[in-house]
Amino acid sequence: MKAIFLGFIVLICSATVFAQDPVKRKEQFNLRKDGLAIQGYDPVAYFTQRRAVKGSPAYSFSFKNVLYHFSSPATLKAFKTTPERYEPEYGGWCAYAMGDSGDKVEIDPETFKIIDGKLYLFYHTFFNNTLTKWNKDETSLHRKADMNWTKIAGAL
Repeated sequence: MKAIFLGFIVLICSATVFAQDPVKRKEQFNLRKDGLAIQGYDPVAYFTQRRAVKGSPAYSFSFKNVLYHFSSPATLKAFKTTPERYEPEYGGWCAYAMGDSGDKVEIDPETFKIIDGKLYLFYHTFFNNTLTKWNKDETSLHRKADMNWTKIAGAL
């Protein structure tokens, strides 16, 4: 029992350190070389429009060393108010791969799911849609993805 409690405390502390270190965040997030997240898609639009919407460099904002583009002044304002609400889970890496193997796999920004108010992104090509695979075993994959991401974040 003590070991489980201690492990839980270590995970929380590791996640807290990760969240507070912008340089290490940038190193672990799925970003283009210029630091842009979600391949330029607007993180707020997933929630407000329920679809992937390309953002514009005219509406940009950097949060803890991660650059986001927005499709309008309204979505930019919403993000600035509560950025943690809109950032994608697992640093913007494929949620299925994070749960299945703990690997950082690229995503198709148009393949996504919102679960309990959080944005999850998935890899998708013509023959491989990982969102479909995620949906078949979401509970287990979600739990494993959370643990794997915490290991990555905690290793910093």
